[in-house]
Formats: sequence, C-alpha cells, structure tokens
Amino acid sequence: MTKKSRAKRPGNRPFTVIAIVVLGLVALAHLLRLLLNWYVVVAGVSIPMWVSVLGLAVAAGLATMLWRELCK
Repeated sequence: MTKKSRAKRPGNRPFTVIAIVVLGLVALAHLLRLLLNWYVVVAGVSIPMWVSVLGLAVAAGLATMLWRELCK
C-alpha cells in the first residue's frame, strides 16, 4: 500500500470523522426541534424557528461536504 492510498482511508483522518459526527448531531437536533415544535429560550429571549432551519441547512451541508471529501 502506498503512502498516498493510506492517506485517503477514513481511519487516517479522525478529526474529519469527528467533525462529521458532531455536525450530523447538530443537524439532527435542529431537525427534531422543527418536527417536535420545541421552544428554545435563551436569557429570556425566545429563539425563532427559522434559526433552526438555517442551522439545519448549514450543519447538514457542512457534514455532507466533509463526508464527500473524506470518501474521495
């Protein structure tokens, strides 16, 4: 196995795998908030649902891009 082929295996990029998992969990939390209509209040301010739509799109998009880069 050459050095170049070993560098592309998922086991050799643990930070990328951890980032994918964390971003996936964040996206899942935003999706659950939207589906289950959870309310979030921070310091007495109610966070609108559109924030979770944006959070879901960003987190899922980044996780997807990282996954595609990892699998190249």
